[in-house]
Amino acid sequence: MTPSQERITRGFSMDEEAGGERKTPRRIRTRQQIMNGEGKRPPAQVELKLLAGNPFNPRDELTEIEETAESLRAKGQIQPVTVARRAAFLNAHPGHEGQISEEAEYVVIDGNRRLAAAALAGLAELRIDVNDDLAASAADILESALIANIHRVDVPPMDQAKAIQELVQVHGSQGQVAKRLGKTPAWVSQRLALLELTPELQKKVEAGELKVEPARRIGRLPKTKQKAEAEKAINAVKTPRQRRRQPEDEGAGAATVNGVNTPAGAAGATPEDSPTINGVNTPAGAAGATLEDSPTVNGVNTPAEGASPAVAFTGGAPGQGEGEQPRRLPYDDALYVVGHLHVKMTSEHFFQGARVWMKILREQHPEEYQALLLELRQQEQQPA
Repeated sequence: MTPSQERITRGFSMDEEAGGERKTPRRIRTRQQIMNGEGKRPPAQVELKLLAGNPFNPRDELTEIEETAESLRAKGQIQPVTVARRAAFLNAHPGHEGQISEEAEYVVIDGNRRLAAAALAGLAELRIDVNDDLAASAADILESALIANIHRVDVPPMDQAKAIQELVQVHGSQGQVAKRLGKTPAWVSQRLALLELTPELQKKVEAGELKVEPARRIGRLPKTKQKAEAEKAINAVKTPRQRRRQPEDEGAGAATVNGVNTPAGAAGATPEDSPTINGVNTPAGAAGATLEDSPTVNGVNTPAEGASPAVAFTGGAPGQGEGEQPRRLPYDDALYVVGHLHVKMTSEHFFQGARVWMKILREQHPEEYQALLLELRQQEQQPA
């Protein structure tokens, strides 16, 4: 065959046959293209050592890995891990070479927990789904990782807040982030409030010592006031837990009106002597307060002057002597308060109270109301 019969060009090989017809050009991949994985069908399954975790993953810690590992051992891998090729990822994020091992050929976009669980379970390989488009920008890869994890209960609150803050920096506003995540602006704002806590209190949230709900409220306060409020919140959680052990004894010797006890030990106290304010009875003889003395706001009675608006009395303890102060209902512990009302109120009255609560929430806190409805819908859509 003479040179005129065969012509070789860079990247192509084309043969001329005797009749002058040419075969379809065959693409020859360069060394760089081979290294980048271009022009090659990606494998359906790869060794774990070829997979690198997502540097943008919103969770600093991967929790509850043991349960996922046990599921992989018993049932095998049900859903493939979404990955991007190493070259595609580094082309979009050139500053992250040091966060990806040299032997890794793919970067996990969604499936970091499964990757860690597979290693714990002793698996050698995982099925993958390659999608280089997800490595296009830092916002996309962070958003993909966050959305994939945002409804999972094992995402630490501080990690979630940090990831949302990064999205705010990318998209420019909390409102835009809320739209991207399918949440309300109030939902985004609540979670970002954790980042306004002092470093000391952030560590307490991470350790579980300071609960998330009061922590979000405290995060909106000046830093000079946060420590004192945090101590109150922590102490309020500890005290009700001790009281929950004896729910029946809690009301011993106390009259019950509308499902909430009046304090024992008040001389001659009767249900009629203790008017109900905000659905919770005040102690008998409290500065002569009556229901008529209590102004009504939005259909809900508020305490009259001389009655404490911050606490309600939960009834005398066994052995509580006359003149001793009854225990107080901690309004800053929503879980305890609602649980207390659920135990003390009849089902009918509790349901009525829930409707009043929702009505106030809808009229006075519409953003929180919409956020609650959205969360409830999402919970109902999750498989049991």
